[in-house]
Amino acid sequence: MRWTLANTRLALTLRRWRGRFGISAPRVAVRTHLPWHWHALGVVAVLAVSLALAGWIYDAGRRFAGFDRSATEEELGSLRAKSAELTREVSRLRSFADASESKLQIELTAQQQLTRQVKALEEENVKLKEDLSVFENLAQAEGPEGNLSINGLRIEADADQYRYRMLVAMRGGKKDPEFNGSLQFAVNMQQDGKSVMMVLPSATDPAAKKYIINFKHFRRIEGTFKIPAGARVKSVEVRLLQEGELKASKSVAM
Repeated sequence: MRWTLANTRLALTLRRWRGRFGISAPRVAVRTHLPWHWHALGVVAVLAVSLALAGWIYDAGRRFAGFDRSATEEELGSLRAKSAELTREVSRLRSFADASESKLQIELTAQQQLTRQVKALEEENVKLKEDLSVFENLAQAEGPEGNLSINGLRIEADADQYRYRMLVAMRGGKKDPEFNGSLQFAVNMQQDGKSVMMVLPSATDPAAKKYIINFKHFRRIEGTFKIPAGARVKSVEVRLLQEGELKASKSVAM
């Protein structure tokens, strides 16, 4: 019994060895070992070929659909060239516009200066005509020597003040007398619903010196005066005083 079991085990061992080296032995494949970077290079090459193939298929599909990439790039190049040309034209026109604007500004400034000069000359011409009219009246008028008169009186509102203008004259003789006196304004105005009389300059007016005048024959007088805020001027009487005595006066309604 023991011998039979031993023979069986020996037979099984022999069969196993015969199966490994005999005809029925498993196939053995011999492969060459390659480094990992060669495998990576192969993967990259396959991916590159795949991408190139995909791009070619994409371009072919676009051409098949009527969209040519080369024609589009050519059109884009043409549009870029036109855009650059238009940019240069805009720059040239902007420079021309700036130069024209500067020239126009200079001409406008010169025109404004001429307008102011013309206005000043017109005002001066009006004053001269008024003075001439006064002199003609004085020449034709009869009266004693040293007689004073106020002519061409004008009082106009100017913002928060009143501007006055007049020509004072004195009939002279052989001795050519000189007037030394002062100017006084009696302003009749409406303030807080009441009629108020204001005399300028007042006794405490620090600018009283500007009302002192002296002249021979004639003198043109211009200036301004202010009234209290909210008051409305109804009339103004201008007086010529000499040593406190009234020599001439003239009133104007506002």
